Amino acid sequence: METSFLSGLALWLRGEIYGVTGIPVLSDLALDVIGIALLLGIISMAAIVFTYAERKVCAFMQVRLGPNRVGGRFGLLQPVADMLKLMSKEDIMPEGADKVLWALSPALLFVPAALVYAFFPFDAGAVLADVNVGVFLLFAISGQAVLPFLMGGYASNNKYSMVGGFRVVSQMISYEAPLLFSLLGILMLTGSMRLEDIVEAQAGGLWFVFLQPLAFVIFLISAVAETNRTPFDLVEGESEIIAGPFTEYSGMRWALFFLAEYANLLTAAILATTFFLGGYLGPDFLPGFAWFFLKAVLMVFLIMWFRWTFPRTRVDQILSFGWKAMLPLSILNVFLTGVVMCALGLV
Repeated sequence: METSFLSGLALWLRGEIYGVTGIPVLSDLALDVIGIALLLGIISMAAIVFTYAERKVCAFMQVRLGPNRVGGRFGLLQPVADMLKLMSKEDIMPEGADKVLWALSPALLFVPAALVYAFFPFDAGAVLADVNVGVFLLFAISGQAVLPFLMGGYASNNKYSMVGGFRVVSQMISYEAPLLFSLLGILMLTGSMRLEDIVEAQAGGLWFVFLQPLAFVIFLISAVAETNRTPFDLVEGESEIIAGPFTEYSGMRWALFFLAEYANLLTAAILATTFFLGGYLGPDFLPGFAWFFLKAVLMVFLIMWFRWTFPRTRVDQILSFGWKAMLPLSILNVFLTGVVMCALGLV
């Protein structure tokens, strides 16, 4: 495999650090710390950029201007103003709340949203945690995001928050099954759970979106539901008086919930890029990481497009669609993939 720009840069940086310290362990540790810092920076910047981009996308689709005051004609400093506003808000804990669980909930929601980025191959050889069971670990960690919603709703000492937490958990569990089954066909075709192997299996332009079109549709719908975005926005429910499990949160604790939401939005886009769109593969006139982020940004735009196109659905419709339509279709896709592989002698 040819050395990519990012992996070459990492090798050069490791050599420079080793030249200063003379200790291999310290150079590896320093490189890991730099990688973690870069990933956290990407997540934080994604939240800032996406809040601005979503308002502009919404305004464009509704023939409006969007932010156009703070930061000049295009309102480029509006996310900064929002951040300063949230940082200056009073942090109020409701009376009778479970203090430990209430305080831990927003932090625990952000942790799995950030950890999964360690397994993504941003370029050839450019992955923080390159493990053979990357897909398994990825979804094992991301599946923990269900618990903080329930914790936040229960610990707030608010019946509306607790009901909101229960309905969010029911939605996320309902769509996690078809999401996993939609990717099972790709794992059958590649014979590996290593994310970089899945990307390399799509070399030559034969992306899995063409080989697994039904799986791509199921994955996209399930990913939108897992990220709790319209038309599956049962978390906040913008048309309601209350804001689901985080009704009682304010200031930076409230902001952490939405930082995790935008981190999950980028995660869904990166998963679609990695599993269905060839990841970092593309023509040589752009480096691999540029193709990777270009595809991910296009997927983010598509998910934002969904939000401002489709109306919000009821909770019973969401759950019925997940169990009665999405799950059977995802299992059917696995069955058809197995039949075709047997017919072609691939097993």
